[in-house]
Amino acid sequence: MGQSPSTPTPGTPFLVIGAGLPRTGTTSLTLALSTLLNGPIYHGGTQCTLGPELEILSWIKLLSHYPPTSPSSRLAVRKILEQRLTGYAGVTDAPCAGLVEELLEIYPDALVICTMRDVDKWEKSMSAIASASTLSYLRLILFLLPTMRYFPSYIDALRAQWVALYGRAEPATRHHWDAHTQYLKRVVPAKQLLFYDVREGWGPLCEALGKEVPEEEFPRVNDSRAIEELARKMVLRGVGRWGILLGSVGVGVGAWLWMRGA
Repeated sequence: MGQSPSTPTPGTPFLVIGAGLPRTGTTSLTLALSTLLNGPIYHGGTQCTLGPELEILSWIKLLSHYPPTSPSSRLAVRKILEQRLTGYAGVTDAPCAGLVEELLEIYPDALVICTMRDVDKWEKSMSAIASASTLSYLRLILFLLPTMRYFPSYIDALRAQWVALYGRAEPATRHHWDAHTQYLKRVVPAKQLLFYDVREGWGPLCEALGKEVPEEEFPRVNDSRAIEELARKMVLRGVGRWGILLGSVGVGVGAWLWMRGA
């Protein structure tokens, strides 16, 4: 989160499913995979918040069919996944961390990488983002911003996905962490599943992907700080848009009153 959105490159083979939960180093993994696979990686959080409106609207639509329980809903989910991910070498972050079973039906040979971190620290980090994303005035503040006006609906859809997968949404606890681990072990063949901490650097990734260790330093991005900075910018932009709108309305009303009194 907080990086620039990626664009697909036609003909790029899809190789990696990033199955780590949010705030587990998914941005660092995204940048590392982009280097190792020499292709664009689809980071869900970045694409949904900084990409065109089509991105976030597509995921809201997909999640409205989740879990897919009929042939038509399964087809709808598959179609959107293929539309969004064709031309990418991999995907990371939500909502695809919870769509691993569906992704493996499309990309059966993909390596599934689940980023890990200290669970207690993860709980605290998720608590902070949950508080920010559920502010009652957020929907109003973001209403005038393209793409971000749909962010509250997207968060609602992600919560429903968590309920379907783990039995409940917030607060994020060890229950969700353990349930996600069990989910991955259930749907992913053991030989295709890698649990990985980004603090380990290039080594485990290069070994799993059969790549040489790059000379450049491993990318380390603070997901929490990036999300907080993006949230701050979006709230300020939203407030600014409302200020311009209300200021324009005030000028118009003032002009109208002046003309009536003239």
